[in-house]
Amino acid sequence: MSSMLSWITGNGAQKRKAAPKEAIVALREHLDMLQKREQHLQNQMAEQDAIARRNINSNKNAARAALKRKKQYEHTYDQTTAQISTIEQQIYSIEAANINQETLKAMQKAGTAMKQIHGGLTIDKVDETMEQLREQHVLAEEIAGAITNAPITEAVDQDELDEELKQLEQEALDDRMLTQGTTVPVNDRVHNLPVAGNGGLTKQPPTRRPAQEELDEEAELAKLQAEMAM
Repeated sequence: MSSMLSWITGNGAQKRKAAPKEAIVALREHLDMLQKREQHLQNQMAEQDAIARRNINSNKNAARAALKRKKQYEHTYDQTTAQISTIEQQIYSIEAANINQETLKAMQKAGTAMKQIHGGLTIDKVDETMEQLREQHVLAEEIAGAITNAPITEAVDQDELDEELKQLEQEALDDRMLTQGTTVPVNDRVHNLPVAGNGGLTKQPPTRRPAQEELDEEAELAKLQAEMAM
């Protein structure tokens, strides 16, 4: 009863695991003995054959006895050879069975591991996760597009820029004309140009110059008079 319990418990498992190895070791030891016996029988047969050949002409009785012993050795040799073949087959079968058992255990462990890994996974969960990933990817693309395309500053009014540019041009022209002694506003120069119509070119009447321009001209005239008086 105790031996049965030990077989079922851990000690029994260890013995079952060691049993194939012990059997293979025992069979290999017996195989080694049989192979040595096989070699010995070959030597004996060769020796008896040599004795028979030496005495075939001089002592036929000795030659006959040698052949008889040779036949006995041959019979034993055949039995030994058959035993060797049987032992080799047994060793091969046990090794193959042991390998199959170890392979099955490894596959069982792999199956258990995969079952644990896939324990919390289902097709629906996988599909849900992939859908969430796709949604996040689309959201990331939209965010990147919004960041890239959104202007950092407000749009500038082009008409306002053109107006400021004209004012700067007028100021630059006024400064240049003052330096040269004459001031002609850009607007006056444009308005004084002839206008094309059906009846040919007509000259537009000059517009009234601003009071500041008249004061500037008076100042220029006073300057010239002072220079001439000198």
